[in-house]
Amino acid sequence: MHPVLIIGCGDIGIRTGRLALAAGLPVSGLVRSSEGVDRLRQAGIEPLQADLMDQASLAGLPTRNAWVLYAAPPPGGGHADAKIRHFLATIKSGAEPAKLVYLSTSGVYGDCSGAVVTEATPVKPTSARARRRWDAECCVRQFGEERSVPTVVMRVTGIYGPHRFPLHYLLQKHPMLRRDEAPFTNRIHADDLAQVCLAALEKGRDGDLFNVCDGQQSSMTDYFMALADVFGLERPPEVGMEEAKTVMNPMMFSYLQESRRMENGKMLRDLGITLRYPDLQSGLAASAREMLEEQPDLIEELASRLGKS
Repeated sequence: MHPVLIIGCGDIGIRTGRLALAAGLPVSGLVRSSEGVDRLRQAGIEPLQADLMDQASLAGLPTRNAWVLYAAPPPGGGHADAKIRHFLATIKSGAEPAKLVYLSTSGVYGDCSGAVVTEATPVKPTSARARRRWDAECCVRQFGEERSVPTVVMRVTGIYGPHRFPLHYLLQKHPMLRRDEAPFTNRIHADDLAQVCLAALEKGRDGDLFNVCDGQQSSMTDYFMALADVFGLERPPEVGMEEAKTVMNPMMFSYLQESRRMENGKMLRDLGITLRYPDLQSGLAASAREMLEEQPDLIEELASRLGKS
């Protein structure tokens, strides 16, 4: 048995931590805020508080012989990930992890013009955020080689699940790209990502690389239409690409510049994964049911807040 240390223990980290605790593994998680500390305590995870941008604050983390899941996003700006560099630099000789799993992004593949993407597909990151992720992957691999630490990289697609939905876009009637022009996008439910994370810690071998997705082929427009249907909201209007350039949210539009169809066979086979939600319909239905059971007036309250803002 190895203790589990989760760096950047947010939603996915907590979901993974709960699975590890259920498997009898001790779990600690690193967060920056006192609110994060409280969330970890409520989940039964030992909280550690530090700032990945402050290297001195990272001294003494319990990395020795641990299974480490690094789930913290890079900082904004530039093409390098200072956070992961700080973390790796603080690991002293003799305190190496038993394994290091890094959560990267499928964005490192860049635009593949709708082609099927396997782990053998060459990387060609074009956005600054994807370049930062590629930099972090390289740092992890170099650390593993220099310090004899097994490393695993997981290239994760869009994550969805309870309390992760951009419902405000639907309520504010933000337009979506017309279906016949929408590029392929890929997703994974948060609960399925958590089980993949634990499986990678337990079963991943040195040098492993996994595409992490549900394998369903669809588009962002399909996603928002299905999201509207499951929450009983009006479907968003559709616009062509030229109009989208002027009316869509810039961040959302940036994701429409790339098209990929991610293949997940290696993940399913090598990690022994059976997805709870192998398609968007089942995942959305379960997520909406959970959210509305917790908060029956969720849509009305969100609409009221948006109306006052």
